Amino acid sequence: MSPENRRSPPLEHVHATKRRRTLKFEQLDENDNQTKSQTATITETETLTWKPDQCRNLPTSNRFEPIRSSRNRCKRRKRKHKSVTDDHRQWTFSSRDLSKFKDKFVVVSYNILGVENALKHPDLYDKVPPKFLKWERRKKLIREEMSSYNASILCLQEVDHFDDLDDLLQMDGFRGVYKARTGDANDGCAIFWKEKLFTLLHQENIEFQNFGLRHNVAQLCVLKMNQSLLESAEESSLSMVSQSQSLVVGNIHVLFNPNRGDIKLGQIRLFLEKAYKLSQEWGGIPVLLAGDLNSSPNSALYQFLASSELDVCQHDRRHISGQFAKCRDIEFQKRNSTSDWISISRPLLYQWTDVELRLATRCEGVTELQHQLNLCSAYFGIPGSHRTRDNLGEPLATSYHSKFMGTVDYIWHTEELVPVRVLETLPVNILRRNGGLPSERWGSDHLALVCELAFANNGDGT
Repeated sequence: MSPENRRSPPLEHVHATKRRRTLKFEQLDENDNQTKSQTATITETETLTWKPDQCRNLPTSNRFEPIRSSRNRCKRRKRKHKSVTDDHRQWTFSSRDLSKFKDKFVVVSYNILGVENALKHPDLYDKVPPKFLKWERRKKLIREEMSSYNASILCLQEVDHFDDLDDLLQMDGFRGVYKARTGDANDGCAIFWKEKLFTLLHQENIEFQNFGLRHNVAQLCVLKMNQSLLESAEESSLSMVSQSQSLVVGNIHVLFNPNRGDIKLGQIRLFLEKAYKLSQEWGGIPVLLAGDLNSSPNSALYQFLASSELDVCQHDRRHISGQFAKCRDIEFQKRNSTSDWISISRPLLYQWTDVELRLATRCEGVTELQHQLNLCSAYFGIPGSHRTRDNLGEPLATSYHSKFMGTVDYIWHTEELVPVRVLETLPVNILRRNGGLPSERWGSDHLALVCELAFANNGDGT
């Protein structure tokens, strides 16, 4: 569906889609990885309007609603006792009546912190007790956490001990596939699925180095929901899957380097192209995409995913991912994550060489990008608490260490899937109390994103 044919979101979604604001980019010095210019494309004094689309049939209101929880908690005792309550993550449910949707599953996206990466960057975890970084301890926490969510599909990043995880998760009924990064790095991506719920029909990997886009990788799988009796996640009764249900599951870990927005954009573009192509080859089945995109919700990369289009030359490639270098910038993110991206009225002098444009768009001289997936963020689709969400509805923080606090992880889906509930992250003040992740309770420097989705084609009994 082309962007211009999409249905405009209702006025009830005022906070997410109504007001226009001015988006300003700061010019920062670039210290590395600048490609020398040969032929440059320059855009001067243009107005950019962003109108992020929503998937059809979203809840009637996307305003933030407080999560009701009991106020009759234990009074303050010792901090270590209180932290057990504070660290509890709560489910938030869709405001729609989804009782008729039978074919549901829980998906998790989780950057689990590679063992080698933790060892190479001790400065990021200087406030974390060393015992919390031990892999033997962390892998058990990760397994227990996945079990507590009753997860059906896991999309994991920074996996460098796949065999360890595979052995543990097999005991919980998971099967998995793994793709290691190319080059010198030892980590990669892994997709796991509950064997009693899904069958793997197809698998393929993307090695971005084959396209000149560094050594990152991505995975794409086609999973089919088994035609068998399934135990409901919320009830002890059994229900029959209404019909054969299949979907494309994509998992990606995008390049970190904020200065190389051309490569980051190229990786996301290629990932979306491959996912769409695979969906069409299997009869236009739904698409679910998850991963660490190393991009913030107020970035041009996020808006490319949400709106399906991007004028590359309206953006400085060094800032296109919206990444922040310091923890204090979480306050900037909270204040300035707006639902509409509007007009840049000052002169734009964003310069892209032909090489950079080719990496970003696949063709020299092409500056406008489009993708064919009508995507919606799972967290955006369900109202949440202002304590854990920004003004776009995305989590305020999915990652926290001594040099960064912010959101870089996402779950995206096409409109053939409907979000039923999402698991809230932790409030910023609770995260800061820990001094950094991993912690006593959480086994990574990221928080897992968790969402229950339903196939939309059986909501009316079909």
